[in-house]
Amino acid sequence: MTYDVGVVGAGAVGARLARQLVSSPDVGQVVLRDPRLEHLEQVAASLGPRARIDRGAADDPIDADVVVLASDAGTHGRWASAFLRRGQSVVSTSDAVSDVRALLLLDSEARERGVSVVVGAGFAPGLSCVLARHAARSFDEVDEIHVAKVGTGGPACARQHHRALSRSALDWREGSFVDRPGGSGRELCWFPDPVGAVDCYRANLPDALVLVPAFPGVQRVTARVAATRRDRLTMRLPMLWPTHPEGGPGAVRVEVRGRRGAARDVTVVGALDRPAVAAGVVAALAVSRVAGGEVERPGAAGLAELVAPGAFLTDLRARGVRVAVFQGLGSATDVPVGDAGEVPSSPAV
Repeated sequence: MTYDVGVVGAGAVGARLARQLVSSPDVGQVVLRDPRLEHLEQVAASLGPRARIDRGAADDPIDADVVVLASDAGTHGRWASAFLRRGQSVVSTSDAVSDVRALLLLDSEARERGVSVVVGAGFAPGLSCVLARHAARSFDEVDEIHVAKVGTGGPACARQHHRALSRSALDWREGSFVDRPGGSGRELCWFPDPVGAVDCYRANLPDALVLVPAFPGVQRVTARVAATRRDRLTMRLPMLWPTHPEGGPGAVRVEVRGRRGAARDVTVVGALDRPAVAAGVVAALAVSRVAGGEVERPGAAGLAELVAPGAFLTDLRARGVRVAVFQGLGSATDVPVGDAGEVPSSPAV
């Protein structure tokens, strides 16, 4: 049985997502929307006959079983609500705090309608959520989750990260959310090679909003983004330099701390790819889970609550996204992601 997918936004992530979708035998048609009609025609032409252009407004009715919002941040909550009222499931790739908050508020309505709203189905949050859930399976109790990322998924994502550095960060500490200054909290984070060690800082990132509900009892959840000295000096100004059209190389790192038996332990997992490519793959796999009825529950939530992590990471690896576990300073090896989905213990790096 095939299903049709609507994709709103044909930028770096949306175009990569659409390419993943048309390569799947389970997808019938991919319906594309973007206000940049000339660009949209180029993207559709590159995808072949299973891609179709729809010139409607972003939240107009769209003939699709699942709708993916891959457009600029700021409107995903309102648009998702419109599609939800029509009984359509929604997948959002936004990593903006305002979008994630608005989407999570749709949980009750989505549950009542028996449909899904996948929140933050991108690089981080998204892939980072699956990595956190996968690493947590080897713990008896999870106390802390710390996420860091480097790289952006195209110009819109770069602008969003630039704004995030200048705004308050959102940490979870012992039962409540705490605002921390954006651009503070410098931490040297190790990512899979060849990215290596990069300075990362607090920023207005939504990871805690989707991770806290997935890990009842977790005491600390933080998120940081890589930044240079120039980034921090100019973070309160408009972006003054051009960005890479697809964001260039990137990586994500997830550190999970907790208890195994009577001992305290830590596991650090990471992934390496161009963020736009990885986000497109993650969103495409999220669509397949939603369309195939393979999500853990209806409603609005992040991937840590909605998908089985072992199978998801296996599918990611089959599509070329490298996932690794850190075993020492600057060293990483592929994560074993069989049916058991176990991640070996590793020291902090």
